[in-house]
Amino acid sequence: MKMFQISDKIDNVSRIGIGCMRITGLSDEKAVRSLTEGALECGINFFDHADIYAGGEAETVFGNALTPQLREKMVIQTKCAIRPGICYDFSKEYILNSVDGSLKRLKTDYVDILLLHRPDALDRKSEVAEAFEILEKSGKVKAFGVSNHNPMQIELLNQYCGGKICIDQDRKST
Repeated sequence: MKMFQISDKIDNVSRIGIGCMRITGLSDEKAVRSLTEGALECGINFFDHADIYAGGEAETVFGNALTPQLREKMVIQTKCAIRPGICYDFSKEYILNSVDGSLKRLKTDYVDILLLHRPDALDRKSEVAEAFEILEKSGKVKAFGVSNHNPMQIELLNQYCGGKICIDQDRKST
């Protein structure tokens, strides 16, 4: 399988990824480990998560199945900024807390990619930039991106973030 490079910090990413939104439907930790090992054997090393998938339980189930040997072979992406009952939240505090929660549930020290899940209508670009800077310097996140943003939203946000946004996960309706 052909691999690609996301940024200068992340290369050898599979073009196909495993979406983990419904991973809690697997029977147990052994089934999750079998899924991840099988994916890796097929050349798929990209695993997509979000803090809201199954109320965080999807990350927990995945993290419980991880071993250090598996983790070093993976590219783990998670998303944040959808706040149940409130809508979207790009505040610095919420982003930092979301990442810390994801790291704890995934049982890892870092995620390879953090995406802002949906656009926040409030003007918090400077808070996003501050959060990204803290997360990058602390080693908790290697690369940043967005999901479900239009090109103008990405361009404007990137102006504040110093060009850190290198991923656009676009959800097209069919």
